[in-house]
Amino acid sequence: MTSTLDPAPRLPFDRPNALDVAPLYAVLRRQGALTRVTTPAGDPAWLVTSYAEARQIFGDPRFGRSHPEPDKASRVSESALAGGPRVSHADEKREHERMRRLLTPAFSAPRMRRLSERIQELTDRCLDDMRAAHDAGPGDPVDLHDLLAFPLPALVICDLLGVPHADRAFFRGLSERIGGMYDGADAQAALAEFMAYTHRLAAAKREAPGPDVISDLVAAQAEDPAFTDREVSLLAAALLFAGHETTAARIGFGVLWLLSDLRRRDRFFADPDGQTNATVEEILRMTATSGTGLLRYAHQDVEISGISIARGDLVLVNNDAANRDASVFPGPDEFSPDRRPNVHLAFGHGMHACIGANLARTELRIVFPALFRRFPHLRLAAGLDDIKVTANQATGRLEKLPVTW
Repeated sequence: MTSTLDPAPRLPFDRPNALDVAPLYAVLRRQGALTRVTTPAGDPAWLVTSYAEARQIFGDPRFGRSHPEPDKASRVSESALAGGPRVSHADEKREHERMRRLLTPAFSAPRMRRLSERIQELTDRCLDDMRAAHDAGPGDPVDLHDLLAFPLPALVICDLLGVPHADRAFFRGLSERIGGMYDGADAQAALAEFMAYTHRLAAAKREAPGPDVISDLVAAQAEDPAFTDREVSLLAAALLFAGHETTAARIGFGVLWLLSDLRRRDRFFADPDGQTNATVEEILRMTATSGTGLLRYAHQDVEISGISIARGDLVLVNNDAANRDASVFPGPDEFSPDRRPNVHLAFGHGMHACIGANLARTELRIVFPALFRRFPHLRLAAGLDDIKVTANQATGRLEKLPVTW
C-alpha cells in the first residue's frame, strides 16, 4: 500500500487532462467497492467507484440527501446547494414525492418533444453569435463555452421556468458563487440572493401566471398549504442552477471529445442523424464533471459488499468513476459511440435519478448535429493540455473552449 492511500486520500484527485478521470479511481476500485476518503471540506466519507455498488446505493431507500443529525453531518464542501444535507430528515420523503409530482409533467419526454423546435431556434441563435464573433476577428479563436455551451441551456431553462432571458448573466454569476466549494459565507449569501430573486419571480407569476414551471409551483400552493414560499423559492433556484450548469458542462466536454480526435468529428459529421443518439450517450458516459460524487447519507446502519456503513455516514457515489468500470464497460477509457448497451449512470438511477435527464438529452441531441452542420471544419484552437476544468466548483466544466474553423 502506498502512502497516497494511507489513511484516507483527499478529494478532489488529480486528473491528467480534461478528458481523463483521475487514475486513482481505478486504484481504489481494485482495493474495494467503497473506500474511506477525506472530502474537500476535510470530513470523512465513503467513496463509491464501482458500478454495481453505485447503482445499488442510488436505488436504495436507506440512503438519502438528508442527515439524521444535520449538525453532526460530514460535509462535502462549502457549496450552498451540494455541500451537505439539503432537507430535514423528517421531511425528505414528503418533499421528494411532492417535487416529483410537480415536476415530472414539465420534464416529461412528450413535453421535451414539443419543446424541440424552440431549442433548435435557440441553438441557431447561439451559432449565429459564434459566426458573428468569428467574423469580427478573422483568424481569432472564439470561446465555444461563452457563446454556445453556457447560453443555450441557460436560455432553455429560462423558457421552461418562465425567467426573462436578460437575467441569465445575473444568475450565472450567482450560480458560480453558490457552487463555490471553499467560501461558505459567500456561497450562502449568493443562495440567499438567488432565492430572493426567485421569490420575486414567483410573486409576479402569482399575479400573472404563464405556461411555465414557476407558475405551476405557485399554483400548487393553493392545493398544498404546507408548500411554503421559501420552498418554492428554493426549488426554483435549484432548478435554475442545475438546469444550466450540468448541461453546459456536457456540451463543452462533448465538443472536446469530438474535436480531440478529428476522425471522431468527421465520422460524426458524415452521418449525424444516424449517430447522434449513440454519440450523446457516450458523451454522457465519458464526461467527468464531479471531483467528488453525488452526496448520500446512510439513514440506518447498512452493509454494502461486506462493508459496514454506519447511520449518518456520508457516502459519495462517483458516477464518473462508475462509468469507467471495466467490469461493465469494456475498454472503459475509449470513446466508442458504437457501445451497446450503454447503461451509464450519468443521471443517477432509481428514485433520485435526475429529473432533467429528458431535457438534457433533448438539448444535446439537437446541439451537436446543428453545430457540426454549421461548422463542419470546426477544430480546437488550443492543445488538450491547455484546456482546463474549473477548480473550486461543485460542478466541473471547462473554463474556456477556444475553437476556430
